[in-house]
Amino acid sequence: MQVEIYVDVLCPWCYIGKRRVAAALSQVDGRDQVEIIWRSLELAPESGREPGQSAAEAMREWWGDQAAARVAHIQALGAAEGLELNLHLARPVNTFDAHRLCHLAADRGLADEVMERLLRGYHTEGLDVADPVVLERLAVEAGLEADEVRALLAGDAYAERVRADERRAAGLGVTGVPSMVIDGGAPVSAVQPPAALRLLLENAAQVSAPPVP
Repeated sequence: MQVEIYVDVLCPWCYIGKRRVAAALSQVDGRDQVEIIWRSLELAPESGREPGQSAAEAMREWWGDQAAARVAHIQALGAAEGLELNLHLARPVNTFDAHRLCHLAADRGLADEVMERLLRGYHTEGLDVADPVVLERLAVEAGLEADEVRALLAGDAYAERVRADERRAAGLGVTGVPSMVIDGGAPVSAVQPPAALRLLLENAAQVSAPPVP
C-alpha cells in the first residue's frame, strides 16, 4: 500500500500530522507493507528567502482577536503529541530548497529523518529553512552527506520533482496540507486523530489485499 502525504515545512499541522500518522501506522497490521512517500506542496511559493514576521504575528493578521486562542490551540495539540511549537520563533520563508532537499533524502532512504529535522528546526528552534547553511547543517544531522547537500543547494537538482509533486497534487484535488492519498484515492486530512487514520489505513489495506485462495 502506498501512502502519499503532502506537506510543507511551514505548516504546524504537518508536524502534528506526522506524529499522528506514525501513531496510526504503529497499530496497523502489516506496517512493513506500507510505503510512506512525502510529497511537496508549497504553502507560500511566492514567499521570499529572508525571514520576516513570525508565524504568530501572521496569524494575528489573519485571525485578529481570535489569533491568541488559535495559536494556543495549535500549541496545545502539538504538546499532546510531544511537540514544542514555537510559533513566535518560526518565521515563514520560501521552502522550495527544503522540498528539493527532501527529495534527495528520499532517494537516500532518509526522507523521514530529514523531514523530521526540518520540521523541528523550523517549528521548535525557529531556524531559517531558506538559508543554505542551515539546510546543510540540518540535512547532515539527519544523515545526508555534506558534499552532496552542498551540491544540491548550489544547483537546481530535484526542482522538477517538486513541481511534479505539485502538479500531481492539483490533479488529485489536494488543496491543503497535510493531506494523505492512499493508493491514489481521494485526498483526506492527515491531521485526524490516530484512531481515525488507523481505520482509513486498515480499510485501504483490506481493499488492496489479494484475495485468499
